[in-house]
Amino acid sequence: MGVLYDAMDALLPFRWLEYTFMKNALLALLLITPLLGLLGTMAVDNKMAFFSDALGHSALTGIALGVLLGIPDPMAAMLLFGVIAALLITRIKQGRHGRSSSPDTVISVFSSTAIALGLAVLSRGGGFSKYANYLVGDVLSVSPDDLLVLAATLAAALFIWARLFNPLLMASINPSLAASRGIPARRAEYAFVALVAVVVMLSIRWVGVLLINSLLILPAAAARNLARNAAGYTRWSVAIAMISGVAGLIASYYLNTAAGAAVALVAAAAYFVTLPLRKQ
Repeated sequence: MGVLYDAMDALLPFRWLEYTFMKNALLALLLITPLLGLLGTMAVDNKMAFFSDALGHSALTGIALGVLLGIPDPMAAMLLFGVIAALLITRIKQGRHGRSSSPDTVISVFSSTAIALGLAVLSRGGGFSKYANYLVGDVLSVSPDDLLVLAATLAAALFIWARLFNPLLMASINPSLAASRGIPARRAEYAFVALVAVVVMLSIRWVGVLLINSLLILPAAAARNLARNAAGYTRWSVAIAMISGVAGLIASYYLNTAAGAAVALVAAAAYFVTLPLRKQ
């Protein structure tokens, strides 16, 4: 990492990058935000804006179950429960015999139940304080090992996304046409929600339960105001997510505020600035 840090010092001689933890935070955001920008486009198109919120809440339940089952690594418990929750939400939402349930209702039920259960277990004996950092996250705590995990996740997610994009797009635009052409829309949806669950769970440690939904949805919502086609929608979402990440990190340094909150506010500003440009 030393060579990379030296290159950053040479190319970006800014005061806010003098510290190693700021370099790590910048690199982490450049790895996390493209993922959130990509996945957010499909979440918005499929009216699953609260899906990541429910997954964020289920992270607390995952940690709680990990504590009860004696799983030493909270991240492993979060990933396992997050993927299971995502698949279960999707299965119930799709319903049986062609009768689908309201996505908002199903997601709200899971979200409410997950956060209540997680808080109930983790707060036993007044011990919730050691898990409070998962609520707001701390991107400044990213380590070099974490960056390697995020880089591997980004590469794997891009590969999976390339395989899922066309089936998901066709299913979101015209489910009947997708079915008539033999496109495995349901399998693609299961793969997509599992991918979202993995990315959300990996990001929560640094973004926080309270903000993960904002960072997944806001860049995509802003991109929708600007894009005129599917390719432009994806490019705008990724660009807005990355710009929000960098601008929010810089703002948090000079304003001495939480980095995740600053990133979310920049993304929100992008949405409101672009809203008048949206074509009906």
